[in-house]
Amino acid sequence: MKENYIGGRWVKGAHAAPDINPSNTNDVVGEFARADAADAQAAIDAAWEAFPAWSRSSIQTRHDILKSIGDEILARKDELGRLLSREEGKTLPEGVGEVVRAGQIFLFFAGETLRMAGDRLASVRPGVDVEITREPVGVVGLITPWNFPIAIPAWKIAPALAYGNTVVLKPAELVPASAHALTEIVARSGLPAGVFNLVMGRGSVVGEALLSSPKVSAISFTGSVQTGRRVAQACIAADPMKKIQLEMGGKNPLVVLDDADLAVAVDCAINGAFFSTGQRCTASSRLIVTEGVHDRFVDAMKERMRALVVGDALKAGTQIGPVVDRNQLDQDLAYIRIGQDEGARLACGGELLNRETPGFYLAPALFTEVDNAMRIAREEIFGPVATVTRVRDYEEALAVANDTPFGLSAGICTTSLKHASHFKRNSEAGMVMVNLPTAGIDYHVPFGGRKGSSYGPREQGRYAAEFYTTVKTAYTFDGNRPEPPKTRASE
Repeated sequence: MKENYIGGRWVKGAHAAPDINPSNTNDVVGEFARADAADAQAAIDAAWEAFPAWSRSSIQTRHDILKSIGDEILARKDELGRLLSREEGKTLPEGVGEVVRAGQIFLFFAGETLRMAGDRLASVRPGVDVEITREPVGVVGLITPWNFPIAIPAWKIAPALAYGNTVVLKPAELVPASAHALTEIVARSGLPAGVFNLVMGRGSVVGEALLSSPKVSAISFTGSVQTGRRVAQACIAADPMKKIQLEMGGKNPLVVLDDADLAVAVDCAINGAFFSTGQRCTASSRLIVTEGVHDRFVDAMKERMRALVVGDALKAGTQIGPVVDRNQLDQDLAYIRIGQDEGARLACGGELLNRETPGFYLAPALFTEVDNAMRIAREEIFGPVATVTRVRDYEEALAVANDTPFGLSAGICTTSLKHASHFKRNSEAGMVMVNLPTAGIDYHVPFGGRKGSSYGPREQGRYAAEFYTTVKTAYTFDGNRPEPPKTRASE
């Protein structure tokens, strides 16, 4: 059994659970510990005790440790990528790519430890100086999802450690192997005991312990809207209140205008909607197409979709892997039925597929004749299911794109500089793409959205400091009060 990591030691959990390969349900990746409330509290206590020393550690120490972690991740990218794809189901190239990104994130924040800046200002009062600095917030609870099992933990862990916080990580129950492998690397990096802790288990147990403990100062959560709202309520109700960062969901539009390069538009839609089996919060799940190009776009999409290779994530040539597990597959199939019941037309895909090994294989699905009021156009499905909505012109396309409770990512395919510029300014999303898939972002720039997609400071890049640090303003009087001006004798 793979164990939890608490206070610098590997600790057996109260129970164990298997990690199942979604490409081959006969393949058990491993048995992983499930923590109980006592394990979670022990991890919190360890992080609490380690915080004073780590928060005052030298920036060179932090740099060297983070660089060591990043270097090992990159050196083992093929091995770790294979493990990731085996447990989560994204294709092997996608798995390796995600591991590379995780390594790059650690290296980026290794550099950020050496670039910690502040401000020194003159006060409006003579003889007084003002210093503005950033300090770590304390023990940070990190709650991560299953769809990016090493990249998302990395982009939370790396800045937390870089800025001097201590960490308790609770990864998703479905994908413990990647988090455990990352923890093994962290454990070898020279990080002091207690600074980083891994507690695998149920959200109702481990997550609740993080939310209720007064020793946890901040929570960074990525997951569903419903759970995110509960996290926010618990953090606000806590005594003392906790700093919160929430990344929740998306129902991202990709607008295709009449003047778009059709090949570019189809590439953007296929990649954004169906790669990673559509299991990305930035997926292009709503395709909004103007009527002049609508029919040609749909025909080209169907042709490309029929040629996509759906299969074992580890098999060479596979383009779309399986859905992550039975529950997610059932949810995808339920939404396909909902779409048909609502009157949308299932133009392509949506059927279960049989492969050499038992797995959760689903042909990517495309709905046409979709009204933006339909559930399949408003609710996040989180699978390889996309809708096409026909609109008259750019103005209607923009209105439909913004008519959503989410606001994470949005894209437009056009050759018009006028429309591209207007869309970037007027799209109600945190991230906007022009002639690019809505999914796929760089690791050194901020990530996050608006409306129901995100709450709190942005993740990634230098903007991560807004969450993982708190600002201190310090005043110093030099002791020399200026003499009042002397009056002239004639006065």
